[in-house]
Amino acid sequence: MSSGSLAGVDGCKGGWLMVRLGPGGDPAGADWEISPEWAGLETASSTFVAVDMPIGLPDGSADPGRRVCDSLARRLLPGAASTVFPTPRRPMLTMPDYASANAWGKTRGAGLAKQAWFLIPRIRELDAALVPADQGRIRETHPELVFRVLAGTPRLAPKKTPEGRDQRRAVLTAAGFHQLEAWRAALPRAKAAEDDLNDACVLALAARRMAKGTAICLTTTPKPERDARGLAMEIWY
Repeated sequence: MSSGSLAGVDGCKGGWLMVRLGPGGDPAGADWEISPEWAGLETASSTFVAVDMPIGLPDGSADPGRRVCDSLARRLLPGAASTVFPTPRRPMLTMPDYASANAWGKTRGAGLAKQAWFLIPRIRELDAALVPADQGRIRETHPELVFRVLAGTPRLAPKKTPEGRDQRRAVLTAAGFHQLEAWRAALPRAKAAEDDLNDACVLALAARRMAKGTAICLTTTPKPERDARGLAMEIWY
């Protein structure tokens, strides 16, 4: 495993929540931080950063603009396919409101989910920050895929239910995150929810899988699908 730090980043109400594993990828020595901006996160020293946000956006000017990696992820999430929101098309990033973006999409084959609209500021920020060369270490990940791999089951209860929270806590504790109770108590709820913290933790474990060479990549073969800026459209877990 590489000696650089391994981190998971989830978008949250207060911006971005990062969990960084300890030396050697040890969850017991992990720490966390919240930054209002992507640029405020310390990502430069990280060997791998797994982030739960679309990287690589379809143009979709003349078609629904669906990404193959999203379709592949939905197939692996029975009962939870709706957690993979349709990725907004790049022109939507500059539209003034949800109604405009949704109407524009519908005239081209598919509207925009309201949940996806709320992600637009984070997607716009990440899209502006990354270039194709960054994807060697900063990779799109879906936390539900990682949780299911680590839990050894294709199905988990929804993450906001008591059962779902208990299941995810158990997965993270088994992986070595023994400080979760203290972290939950310290979490500023106006900036991030418990499920944001859980997701960032499991994303950090995905980064560790990348460092070990055991992560799986959902993409087109033999070459990844790329957007107009050259960013690969792929999901790692």
